[in-house]
Amino acid sequence: MDLSKLLNKEQRKSIMDALLTPFSWGYGAGVWLRNAAFNIGLLPQEEFEVPVVSVGNITVGGTGKTPHVEYIIEALYRRYHVAVLSRGYKRKTKGFILASNNMTPRDIGDEPYQIYRKYGSLITLAVCENRRKGIHQLLNIDPNINLILLDDGFQHRYVKPKVSIVLMDYNRPCYNDKLMPLGTLREPVTSLTRCDIVVVTKCPSSLTPVESRMMKTSLEQYMFPPPSQMLYFSNIRYADPIPVFPVQSPQLTSLHWLRPDDAVLCLTGIANPKPLVRYLRQFPAAVKVLHFDDHHFFTRNDFSLIFKVFKSLEGNRKFIITTEKDAVRIMNNPYFPPTKRNCIFYIPMKVGVLEPSEGPNFVECLIELIDKQEEPSRPGNDYIQQ
Repeated sequence: MDLSKLLNKEQRKSIMDALLTPFSWGYGAGVWLRNAAFNIGLLPQEEFEVPVVSVGNITVGGTGKTPHVEYIIEALYRRYHVAVLSRGYKRKTKGFILASNNMTPRDIGDEPYQIYRKYGSLITLAVCENRRKGIHQLLNIDPNINLILLDDGFQHRYVKPKVSIVLMDYNRPCYNDKLMPLGTLREPVTSLTRCDIVVVTKCPSSLTPVESRMMKTSLEQYMFPPPSQMLYFSNIRYADPIPVFPVQSPQLTSLHWLRPDDAVLCLTGIANPKPLVRYLRQFPAAVKVLHFDDHHFFTRNDFSLIFKVFKSLEGNRKFIITTEKDAVRIMNNPYFPPTKRNCIFYIPMKVGVLEPSEGPNFVECLIELIDKQEEPSRPGNDYIQQ
């Protein structure tokens, strides 16, 4: 029986919510018990003499962790000897691995590879599932490290960071969300009390003071007032397209060169491609989207499909445009046809943190927290919220 013919969209959603609610409660109870065990010391946390800055979130899906880690690296590498430690999600290896020039995304994961490709000469980067073990290994390898950035470390409570940063997507505010699987929350919104800084990411460039105040008001009920916790807003800034493979005289050096009779295939394997799609559709070319799962490693069959779709596009000039994270997987992929290398480009993505109306800017606040001699204690305040 096809329920879509008997029930409207709201009715189907109500039934699905009713089915998932018990699982969401059970998941929330497990999260609460785990956090309570850490809060009262039943599960151990290790604190390191070297400052650890955790960058994470409380939702599944992309909130922009990698570009924000890159933003922090660029802001701090002249002041500190920085190391980055990531789990290396979707890599084909296990254990602790120190990044080196001969590695690929399959060795360390696509996001760590992207960071290492940009900043490998300025930082030390490693991946390890066990973050405590990974930090000890990093410090044994290079005792001069005096700052560690922990990628996606908010739920990894076995390490107690000196500074904890939580990112929240402007388009998916956590205070309007629910715990998995009913929603996308990995933890209840009240877990925000554990962090030092909240950054609302992917804000529109047209964000007004009224809009930011409304979001600030909604978040304040889950946060301590400044200076105990600080709130910032950031946006994504796209740069000109860059060829995924080295080519002479690239056909597309600016999206402003696109014409109405051109066609673009937007190829993505990230959690949330919508911001890039919206950006590309600001330009006059026709845009078709082909989306794969986050961190997807493209196969020979995938490229057969991709170029079948690409061939079907109607346009005087045709281009494939992808993300920087996808580009690092494609450029190392043996199945990409060499004859098509001149038509694929990626769009670099930078973060811009908006200046606050009062108080220190983001970098000043972060440095102050890193250099602070005593970390203020903050009580846990986690409870299950549906």
